[in-house]
Amino acid sequence: MKTIDPKYDHSELPKPKNLLLHFYRCLGKCTAIIYFTIGGMILGSIVFPLIFLISWNKKIFKRRAQSFISMTFRHFTFMLRLLQLMELHVEGKDTLKNLKSTIVVANHPSLLDVVILISLIRNADCIVRGSLVHTPFVFVIKYLYLVNTLGSEEMFSLADKSLSDGTNLIIFPEGTRTPRHGTNSYKRGAGHIAYKSKKNILPVYIGGTDKYGLGKHDPYFSFLPDSKLVYTIKVLETVSIDKYSGLEEQIAARRITEDIKQILDKAKEEDPYADKNKQN
Repeated sequence: MKTIDPKYDHSELPKPKNLLLHFYRCLGKCTAIIYFTIGGMILGSIVFPLIFLISWNKKIFKRRAQSFISMTFRHFTFMLRLLQLMELHVEGKDTLKNLKSTIVVANHPSLLDVVILISLIRNADCIVRGSLVHTPFVFVIKYLYLVNTLGSEEMFSLADKSLSDGTNLIIFPEGTRTPRHGTNSYKRGAGHIAYKSKKNILPVYIGGTDKYGLGKHDPYFSFLPDSKLVYTIKVLETVSIDKYSGLEEQIAARRITEDIKQILDKAKEEDPYADKNKQN
């Protein structure tokens, strides 16, 4: 029998009371994933080539393509709400909409996190898995986002250029999805990028109900037993890079990372859903 890491254990979740509704939600989630995959193939094979043809340089292409992706993700999240699979509540929506040249850091409880953030931030860059570069139809993302297989210096250079162009950079400091119990250690990449680029950091907390079904190691055909997914997005106080200006880079990156974790941990403690999730 396969041993489940206690951080990802879900045995405490109750059994679904309404089996028909639960089956609908599981089926709806799987259908949404297939829909998302097909949509990605259409974007990569048809839409992006067309955008490239009407863009006279790579910078214009990147801006238009990222804007189109943001619009597509807004449509996708609207569809999930229409199907009663999720609720989305955003505190600080205008801040995200008007954001410019800012590093956005967030916790990462589910697969939908980057989709939701990009849907709210229309000019957003992010760091993607290098394996996607070799995937048919979606390989074009290497021209739109930062790939995590790049060397650190090249990554910092491209991130700095993107931020200087007015684009925002989304980073999940844990590097992978937040476990259902506890957290992962925070990596210092966001701190280094902020220090080198001299750009401020905006922490964003992703809370709400348990994200079972979209968390790491969750079964494909799974969903919360008796509830749709509720996402609460809370924009927190900006961390000014000026606070660390007199420090050496390594020390500054460490302190920035510690401050980010402290801010996000505090937001989690204040999340009204936190106690409910522990009781389930």
